[in-house]
Amino acid sequence: MGTNTKIVSLTSFLFSIILLQSCLLASASDLLRIELKKKPIDQGNRQTTKDNLIFLEKKYGFHTGRLKEDADIVLLKNYMNAQYFGEIGIGTPAQKFTMIFDTGSSNLWVPSSKCYFSMACYFHNRYTSRKSSTYKEDGTSASITYGTGAISGFFSQDSVTVGDLVVKKQLFIEATKETSLVFAAAKFDGILGLAFKEISVGGVDPLWYNMVSQKLVKQQVFSFWLNRDATNGEGGELVFGGVDPNHFVGNHTYVKVTQKGYWEFGMGDVLIGKDSTGYCSKGCKAIADSGTSLLTGPTAIVAEINAQIGAAGAASQECKMLVSQFGPQIIELLITETDPSQICSQVGVCTDTATQNTIIKSVVDNGSDDPTCTICEMVVVWVQNQLRKNATQQKILEYLDKICNKLPSPMGESTVDCNTLSSMPNVTFTIGGKKFTLTPEQYILKVGVGSMQQCISGFTALDVPPPRGPLWILGDIFMGVYHTVFNYGDSTVGFAKAA
Repeated sequence: MGTNTKIVSLTSFLFSIILLQSCLLASASDLLRIELKKKPIDQGNRQTTKDNLIFLEKKYGFHTGRLKEDADIVLLKNYMNAQYFGEIGIGTPAQKFTMIFDTGSSNLWVPSSKCYFSMACYFHNRYTSRKSSTYKEDGTSASITYGTGAISGFFSQDSVTVGDLVVKKQLFIEATKETSLVFAAAKFDGILGLAFKEISVGGVDPLWYNMVSQKLVKQQVFSFWLNRDATNGEGGELVFGGVDPNHFVGNHTYVKVTQKGYWEFGMGDVLIGKDSTGYCSKGCKAIADSGTSLLTGPTAIVAEINAQIGAAGAASQECKMLVSQFGPQIIELLITETDPSQICSQVGVCTDTATQNTIIKSVVDNGSDDPTCTICEMVVVWVQNQLRKNATQQKILEYLDKICNKLPSPMGESTVDCNTLSSMPNVTFTIGGKKFTLTPEQYILKVGVGSMQQCISGFTALDVPPPRGPLWILGDIFMGVYHTVFNYGDSTVGFAKAA
């Protein structure tokens, strides 16, 4: 009887998924489309990738290691396959703004006409409240802190035009101060957050919430199709109110949002080629984030990926010295089945790892700010992975020396030889029990043309401390390959191969 119950439950589940797919495929007339257009690749502006990283600290509340401490359709513009933009209007008549549509934040902000003393405001479109007949004063102060600067200003209320829809009485931030030159160089005017209200500054309803409450969309779903073809001028589409079947092939794999705020879900094993890294074999956390250009993960595993694809980062003499001094001892302790969480304290590198209780961990999950301790924790992870492959001590030490040379540079940027893409391994992520593979052509960001072309690894290191991390952020590198559905109605995220 128990077996029959399981079969019935499985059948019901599969039927539900099929029904969900059918329901989401709304007719073209029911969808709001935001068009994305591309900017040409520009070798002279490498700053774009770095610009996009400044939002990570604001979103997730941690240090990136690269920054200073502290359905209707919208067409999107694609800049260097690194940032996607779309246009909205605020006020009546609508004042136009180019925005990043960001599933990793929840507020809407644009520069204000009252921004007098920040140079960045003068390089972008500014909102003028007196020109709008639907403006309503609020005045509550608001600020968002970034790794390399901040914006501050006040809340205002007005109508917001997205595609053909008009969202009434939307609270947004008029930015009167932008404290970084990064904002001046940015290709966007502001940000439109599409995450949950739980992380909204000021606790205001995000624009998407008001779209739903004002019944402007037939289904509580929006979806991203990001065109990664650098030769194609079309950037992609953000679809509100459903899913366009022309944007994907096959069926979506849906996973539940595990914690509202970001679109966070559980992720399984990560593979390099056909080999498991073992890092997420017991599960990891991940976020689907349209506002992050690259794909980020814990330093230990990103360094290993970059080493195996031949990416060159900044060499770490400290890493080499630690391997030289403690490498054989760490190998021996792991072979004798010493608790991995205790090894770095046992060899005298870390003062205390008693709080660690998992075999493979985030390199920041050690309660210590000592960088040598952090490196030791990474080495333990790398050695474990090699022992699973039955590597000899000599081979392991050679591998550790190689991987030390591949640690990411201070800005997180690692380059590869563009002529070696055909020999690089695929990298695969397990989501909902299904494997989602990225090929070298998909995870490498090409900058420049001809003899000036450079290839940048799409993997960059980012350590998120517990309890929020370890965390992977699946940005545009991933979402460009896999069409992504954000189902607000049942709190799920779905992935399918992009068309």
